[in-house]
Amino acid sequence: MAKAVCGVYEIHPEKVDKARAALPEEGVLQEAVLLLKALADPTRMRLLLALKAAGELCVCDLALLAGVSVSAVSHQLRLLRQARLVAFRREGKQVYYHLADHHVERLLEGALEHALENT
Repeated sequence: MAKAVCGVYEIHPEKVDKARAALPEEGVLQEAVLLLKALADPTRMRLLLALKAAGELCVCDLALLAGVSVSAVSHQLRLLRQARLVAFRREGKQVYYHLADHHVERLLEGALEHALENT
């Protein structure tokens, strides 16, 4: 098996310049990192996929689906809200969660599609 390491140290300035120009500002980069960190947990991924399928669910429904306590779901939802992956609406004493926007849905679809390619 070939090693994935260059045999010769050589800089390709045109490609480096092109890649550097395509890098986002630091704030945007940090937001993207926060988003991907939020996805990097099986419970949070289950919550997001449940919301994608159902459209909107309350904390109790999500706890049942994820197989964890209401308290644990609330904690995970707080992290997902901070990453701007979910939003909520209040109806009386009930709080209903949904995906924040269509970008989240596309992100989930892409992640699953990529994972399926490797199975």
